[in-house]
Amino acid sequence: MSKQVQGYVFLTLAMVLVGSTVIASKIIAVGLPPFTATALRFAVAFPVFLILMRMTRTGWPKLDRRAWILLVLQAGAGSVGYTTLLISGLKLTSATDAGVIIGTLPVVSAAIAILILGERPHRFTLIAIVLATAGVVSIAFRPGESGMHSLVGNALIFAAVICEGLFILLNKRLRTPIPPLALSTLMTGLGLAVAAVPAVFETPLAVGMSAASFWAVIYYAIVPTVGGFLLWYAGAARVSGAEASLFTAVAPVSAVLFAVILLAEPVSRNQIIGIACVLLAVMGLGLQSLKTIKSV
Repeated sequence: MSKQVQGYVFLTLAMVLVGSTVIASKIIAVGLPPFTATALRFAVAFPVFLILMRMTRTGWPKLDRRAWILLVLQAGAGSVGYTTLLISGLKLTSATDAGVIIGTLPVVSAAIAILILGERPHRFTLIAIVLATAGVVSIAFRPGESGMHSLVGNALIFAAVICEGLFILLNKRLRTPIPPLALSTLMTGLGLAVAAVPAVFETPLAVGMSAASFWAVIYYAIVPTVGGFLLWYAGAARVSGAEASLFTAVAPVSAVLFAVILLAEPVSRNQIIGIACVLLAVMGLGLQSLKTIKSV
């Protein structure tokens, strides 16, 4: 197996694990409050990342006050904000809807860069934004359709995607380069600190914490969080950044398939249209990046 093919396999597996977080969050939402679940996730993942740093002899970066402020904001938005909003949204809406919406992350990140950083959009980027918007609208507004489809729930999922997009934006603002493993360790540690405060005011025992929810958090912490990180960077080291970006399209597909297979959720015509639009948008962004690299 060539180095490039190995990269493709690792990236695919990483995005399959990302898709599985939707199912884990759906199970968690039934038996655990969002901040308690988030704090528990990071409490489990943090020591694992510390062990990995020690094993790989990864050092801590020297950061100034501005960098620490940006990291805390990143942890609040991308780590805590994303997880809590995803869990809260999945209390109200289906995992299939959520799977389609999280697939818009690359497009949302591009839109945030245009709006906040003032980046000049390529025409393909604008087309991708329109396609992704059409995909979200197709599943968000379905008057008269039965099933677990909540406009509020879908809005919370989309808010989670925006939080993750802000995480990417804030990462671009960091002046000091931070090794990926060190950054992930910092995000889990700071995420634990941020989530622990509101978690104190939640009452997990009062809502009846289930064993399924507990084990779903453990799975989320170990497999997608740590395992997904290792697979993604192992794959990204073997292919170009533009090629790696194409594989983000695997996450919404795997999330929808997991929802159908594991949760027995039906797939409607609107959801099929939505995921098709999102996939076209993500693939378009990736192909645009590849074209840009080849023209340089």
